[in-house]
Amino acid sequence: MVDITHKSNTLRSATAQATVSVSTIETIKAIENNKVPKGNIFEMSKAAGLLAVKKTPELLPDCHPMPIEFTGVEYEIKDLEIIIKVTVKTIYKTGVEVEAMHGASVVALNIYDMLKPIDKGIEIKTIKLLEKKGGKSSFPIADISGLKVGIIVCSDSLFKGEGIDKSGLVIKEKMQKFGLKTSEIFIVSDDLDKIQNAVKDLKKIYNIIVLTGGTGLSPRDNTPEAILPLLDKRLSGAEETIRRYGQDRMPFAMLSRSIVGTLDETLILSLPGSSKGVEESLDAVFPALFHSFKMMNGDKH
Repeated sequence: MVDITHKSNTLRSATAQATVSVSTIETIKAIENNKVPKGNIFEMSKAAGLLAVKKTPELLPDCHPMPIEFTGVEYEIKDLEIIIKVTVKTIYKTGVEVEAMHGASVVALNIYDMLKPIDKGIEIKTIKLLEKKGGKSSFPIADISGLKVGIIVCSDSLFKGEGIDKSGLVIKEKMQKFGLKTSEIFIVSDDLDKIQNAVKDLKKIYNIIVLTGGTGLSPRDNTPEAILPLLDKRLSGAEETIRRYGQDRMPFAMLSRSIVGTLDETLILSLPGSSKGVEESLDAVFPALFHSFKMMNGDKH
């Protein structure tokens, strides 16, 4: 299956439709008067559809098991057609369009099975997706053309030339994947003044400044203390999201002191020093965090 561990949960829904066509008006009358020998086709087919939605990953190997938090089945009779609509909802990392289509398919198939003793001309017609919500299409990325990203690595050892920077490269690669221009990677010592001066210099040029390192608990971890006095507004929700996302993946994420906020019209993030911590932090808040630029321009959600 496709790896979705980097994704975050969102409310997702999908509605699919299937159509069953019968050959005579007598079949429709038998349905409406509940005279079908095998029983009430709507109730029994609804039960079949509910089971189908839940069992989708058991039958389609690339579908992820997920919590199904709502399934609704609706029917409409038009002339000689029974129109079936199945809506599925979940709060999860991936969508439910296949589950909805599978449910609609099985509802239609069960109706076929129940009606075939009284009608030999039944046909299952188009099965299609009507609507899906909650994925990338529902939360499009704001216009980020022209944004430039400055990168600062806070590390005494790297500043002295000891070791190899990995976290700055992760930031650079991630931001470039969004099509953003990135700076060279600036390495500064863990001195509070040096960090503040670097941020003040870069904010004159860059729309986003991402710092890595110095968010832990050692005596030289000064990055949050350097950044906080500079911020005009603090984005506590983004900070909480970074820690919650990390906490779902490893227990020590709760010890991170990541900071997110704005300075004038520049977005500033202070992230952990480990390359894995940086990668997960960026996955947690981007691309949604680009929406902050619309808000800073006075636009509404």
